[in-house]
This record gives sequence, C-alpha cells and structure tokens, in this order.
Amino acid sequence: MQPQAHTELAAATAQLSAAGVGPARVEAELLLAFVLGRGRSGLLAGPTVSPEQAARFRELVGRRATGVPLQHLTGSAPFRHLELAVGPGVFIPRPETELLVELAAGWLLPGATVVDLCAGSGAVALAVANEFAPARVIAVERSEPALRWLRRNAADRQAAGDRPVEVVAGDISDPKLLADLTGTVAAVLANPPYVAESLRDRLPPEVASDPDEALFAGPDGLALMSALIALAGRLLRPGGLLGIEHAEDQTPALHELLAAAGDWDRVAGRPDLTGRPRFSLAIRR
Repeated sequence: MQPQAHTELAAATAQLSAAGVGPARVEAELLLAFVLGRGRSGLLAGPTVSPEQAARFRELVGRRATGVPLQHLTGSAPFRHLELAVGPGVFIPRPETELLVELAAGWLLPGATVVDLCAGSGAVALAVANEFAPARVIAVERSEPALRWLRRNAADRQAAGDRPVEVVAGDISDPKLLADLTGTVAAVLANPPYVAESLRDRLPPEVASDPDEALFAGPDGLALMSALIALAGRLLRPGGLLGIEHAEDQTPALHELLAAAGDWDRVAGRPDLTGRPRFSLAIRR
C-alpha cells in the first residue's frame, strides 16, 4: 500500500518539531510539495505518495532536522514575486529584506539607474527589475560562489521577460568601482554583511549555513559600512536615495557614520514588519 500524504506529513511534523524546526507543519508541507512537484495547496486533496517519493521526503526531512536550510533542500527561495535559485555559497534572501524595495519605490522610476551593492543572489536588484521600470539595474557582488548564483538568477529572470540586470564583479572598497556612473544613480540599495563576530556562536544552524563573507563584518558588524557609504555618496546624484539593511542595534552608530561623511540629508531609520529598527535611509545632499 502506498503511503498517503497526511500520514507522511504527521510523522515529518513530529520529527521537525522535536528538532526545534518551525513552523514544523509548514516546512513539512513545503518539502512534500517539492518532492511531489506541486504547490503546497495541492496537498489539500491528500495525494498518494509513492514509496520512492516517501523515501525522498523522509531523507529531506531528516536533513532539515539537522539544520540544513529548507532553501538548500529545495534549491529556491521566495523573494517578493520571484523564486530565486539558491544553494551553498550564497546568502539566502529573507522576507524582511523585501521591505527595502518598498522603501525605495519613490526612486525606482522610469529612466533611473539603480545599484544593488553586496547583491548576493540578486534578490533586491531582480525584484526592482521585475516590479519597476528603471533604465538600468546593476547588481554588484565580490564573492565568486555568490556571483554564480547571481548570474544564474539574472539569466533566468531575463529569459522570463524581465528587464536585464547587469552583474558586476567588484569590491565596494574599490575606488574605481562603477566610476562611469559617478553622480548619476537614483538609488543605491544594500543588504551588506552586518553580523558582529561576537555573535558567531549564537547563530541558529540555518543562518550559520550562509557564507561567512555574507554574514560577518568585524567586531561590531559595521566594518563595511564606511566603504559602502563612501561609494554610495560618489554614485548617487543629488536627491538620490541610499537604503541599507542592518542589525537593530546598529542604527545610532550607522547614523553617526552618515553624519560624519557630510554628504547626507534626511537620515532616518525605518522599522521592519515586526517593528524592529532594521533599515536606514539617507538622501544625497
């Protein structure tokens, strides 16, 4: 007799819950839907699961219970209206970063140039290209493993009909990076590495699976912010927007760095969807 979906889901939910993975039922359903090649809503009818599918599902559930990220198991991560390819070597985009695109909406206008720094999988840049009509969208990343995922996602979205995203391999500390765009960019958006090294041992397993280069930025997590602010100040036209995601306790220090640079007006923090101060915006003077 072939195992039924509800039986498999009940056992998987119990296993994931015991391992501290949650929401356990949701993750179990997502994994089973992936194995069956259907959407999660397709499980409502209680589909039959073949022995081969059941074995594959149990294997994935076992790996998830050990802390392997769900997105590494399925090979994709949702971000706004997109499904992006992800895996080892690239930061998994998080839902909270989606708000960075919304906060920048007033600057993502036809004819504008938009730059996504520390782009990782390309989530921010590709969402901008998918939802808005800027003339150019440029994604900058220095990690070669991450660049492979970024290039794949950019090619996939272009094939799907989205505006092309230009991928640039580069380091934000390079004074010659994007030199041809100096003073012309409407918006610079960034979700840079910002985790303090002191927090390394406190990260949950699924976060620790992200590349160190995408997570950690010195003792206080701010090691890259000065270079990012300087580059954005050079790229942006007057009135252009800088939007940065950061840790909730970094707002005062980051705003001090912006004030010290002397190039910024209307520096302001913005909360994420849970009310935590996770974003900062500034306007190029």
